[in-house]
Amino acid sequence: MAKGKQQDAWVFFGEVLKERREAAGLTQEELGGLVFVSGGYIGLFEQGIRKPQLDVAMRIDEVLQTGGIFERTWRKLINKSPYASYFNEVAELEAVATKICEFAPLVVPGLLQTRKYAEAVTLAANPFVTEEYVEEKVTSRMDRARILTDATRPEYWVILHENTAVTPVGGPAVMAEQLDHIASLIRSRWVLVTVIPRSAGAHASMNGTLKLMDFEDQPPTAYTETSFSGTLLDDPAVVKRAQRAYDLLRVAALSPEASLALIESAAEDFRRCARTT
Repeated sequence: MAKGKQQDAWVFFGEVLKERREAAGLTQEELGGLVFVSGGYIGLFEQGIRKPQLDVAMRIDEVLQTGGIFERTWRKLINKSPYASYFNEVAELEAVATKICEFAPLVVPGLLQTRKYAEAVTLAANPFVTEEYVEEKVTSRMDRARILTDATRPEYWVILHENTAVTPVGGPAVMAEQLDHIASLIRSRWVLVTVIPRSAGAHASMNGTLKLMDFEDQPPTAYTETSFSGTLLDDPAVVKRAQRAYDLLRVAALSPEASLALIESAAEDFRRCARTT
């Protein structure tokens, strides 16, 4: 399903939710209280801006006595997404964020990946899949990255650990191209990238990635991910802790100028290695 059509489907989901809620004589706040989310989130669901988690959709079915319509619709829409179920909402939120701050300890973030780097990452985790599977995953990642070239692109701040710049994902030629791509985006002022050097030792996000997103008309969120699952966080207290962790990562990183120099130096090292192999 194309992204625009899928978004239209979520808008329809929200319209049906509003219709069923009003028919039950409930306000957004009242329904939110019954399904353990805020009334504001019910409003965002009804506008198609946010997508409820499966357990929330199931509780809405139970409260509104819909016979499972929202659970069935949720499963149908998620199954048509090219993303893992836990990442689907994150991809949608990226597209409407006004600011994205990201930390990557081992792998270049998806929004910065080149096609060949994305292929190498996909195949490393899925060595027995078809070419069609790889193409779908890589294309969806390239499509996500288009937000960086849109007129309404978000502010995009990235902190990379030096490991991401020296691990030869896909081989020397692929890494040289990947690092050149990051350097080009930096010089075009489409992204601000800093690097935490390995010499810095321990840092504030040792256990995985971290993504913070700000929006014009909804509360900020944080997202963390491991190899097999991801967690979207919107509890204000938890998001505040994630923001503090990101602040600590900032102070551990090199300056933007020194970071760019490290990235370009690593690219040149990989380029020399590619020429000799």
